Amino acid sequence: MMGAIFYSDNRLEGTKIFEECLKTVKACPLPIVSCSLKPLDLGTNIVLKGRVRSYPTMALQILMALEASTAKYVFFLEHDILYSPTHFDFTPPTDDMYYYNVNNYRWEFPKDRAITYGGLTSLSALCCNRELAIRHYKYRLHLIDKWGLEKDRSKEPRWARRFGYEPGTKKKRRGGVTDEDCVKFRSALPNVDIRHPGTFSRPKIRLDEFKHPPDDFKEVTVKEIPYWGDKLFAMFNL
Repeated sequence: MMGAIFYSDNRLEGTKIFEECLKTVKACPLPIVSCSLKPLDLGTNIVLKGRVRSYPTMALQILMALEASTAKYVFFLEHDILYSPTHFDFTPPTDDMYYYNVNNYRWEFPKDRAITYGGLTSLSALCCNRELAIRHYKYRLHLIDKWGLEKDRSKEPRWARRFGYEPGTKKKRRGGVTDEDCVKFRSALPNVDIRHPGTFSRPKIRLDEFKHPPDDFKEVTVKEIPYWGDKLFAMFNL
């Protein structure tokens, strides 16, 4: 059985970005468990009260949504991603890998500029076995508690970047938390990651922002984004 989890700090509520992205999330044909900091009309909603936006909060939201789901496999969904309908066509072939859809574009909102490259791996495009993810996030939260990292309320703490946001993409020898592995897949149509001023992680939309610049880095106009070009102009009155 396939399902999805959604996690949000609710900061984008009331914006056009949140409204349009939520439409694509609600179009997901699978049961969704959402975890938010304020009530949200999306699937089975869990409200995590008394917490502020932080990486530990996000990790806890993910774990709570995972534990409340009954699906065998889950997609990870976020509030500033436009998901294509073909994103949800994928089913993980194994239970021991993290699968990332790398058919993504990052849009430098509201500019007429987007980028993509073959290895664009994002947590918002993850699909995997739910129990595998539960074990991983329990361990992440254990490390956060053990090392007292919850006290760090900075926007994007250095230790979170060292951990790596995407399970299975960073080995322990490089600072990651486990030695798990991942596999990439490509949906028929791309997703659009809207990089706005309030994004949790660094935008990484310019070549000089990469420690190891990708060889196939590609810059396009909004209208050149497959499937989405004209739709984005209509959605956001560009």
